[in-house]
Amino acid sequence: MFISFEGVDYSGKSTQAQLLVKRLQKAGKEALLLREPGGTAVSEKIRTILLEKSRIDIAQKTELFLFSAARCQLVNEVILKALKSGKAIVCDRFFDSTTAYQGYGRGLDLQEIAAVNRIATSATKPDLTVLVDIEIAEIGRRRKTAGLAEDRMESAGDHFYDRVRSGYHAIAKAEPSRFVTVDGMRPPEVIHEEIWNIITQRFH
Repeated sequence: MFISFEGVDYSGKSTQAQLLVKRLQKAGKEALLLREPGGTAVSEKIRTILLEKSRIDIAQKTELFLFSAARCQLVNEVILKALKSGKAIVCDRFFDSTTAYQGYGRGLDLQEIAAVNRIATSATKPDLTVLVDIEIAEIGRRRKTAGLAEDRMESAGDHFYDRVRSGYHAIAKAEPSRFVTVDGMRPPEVIHEEIWNIITQRFH
């Protein structure tokens, strides 16, 4: 079982991924929580380059390949082996983030991104992708509440996030058998119960 969580920054997807792993483990399932970019020593180093807010100017296609390189390492070092051994994988972001952020957000060619995604993942796809959807204005409110500074991606602005959110909706609409969209504006516990019910019905 391979489940990914998607959504704009501060959507609450990371919280939902953590809650799901705890619930799966409580139910006796061996579950592994991963994040993107990250999850391996190589991928975490790439994450630092991508997200630190510095004066480094990263070209858009360089950004695409860096995210994809981190993903390729994660797939080959961790995901494929874990799935083969029967573990449940819960991943905080996967290749749909690249399509939404670099494709719809940055405006890179979607067909090129699809090709890069296939190579980076060895055509590995989640069995289920949960899109945690929030209003764009909520991003700033949640960041302020958390008292966190913007990282390099988060500093792109509301218009960028509008495009990313619309991109996620388009991706979910194109793959209804893989995607479920949940309202992220509700309390985390309520969202988790909805997700748990979806998973128990789908993977009973």
